[in-house]
Amino acid sequence: QAQLVESGGGLAQAGGSLRLSCAASGRTFSTYGMGWFRQAPGKEREFVASVSSDYRTYYEDSAKGRFTITRDNAKNTVALQMNSLKPEDTGVYYCAAGAFLGVSRSSRSYAYWGQGTQVTVSS
Repeated sequence: QAQLVESGGGLAQAGGSLRLSCAASGRTFSTYGMGWFRQAPGKEREFVASVSSDYRTYYEDSAKGRFTITRDNAKNTVALQMNSLKPEDTGVYYCAAGAFLGVSRSSRSYAYWGQGTQVTVSS
């Protein structure tokens, strides 16, 4: 069973930055598509960013130009650099992994999920 552990969440001011990290287990990490999702209180979980096994990336529209998803297959890690943060970025951020080719914004593509890390952006 793959295990994912997020870290790096916290409190930031609007306009500030945070970097989230996700540590994954398993020798098959390099073959997984990876993603970040978030869930605000009382709202549905939503897609944020995805990176494929061959390093292609895809972003939710509001994250595009502000967030950057990266992966390091040698370290079995994926990161989400978040700049120009807005209060609406607040939520629990989840790292996810799936055995698929390319990028995906669909939760159904991801079989493995971390426990989440809280991000709070104050105005």
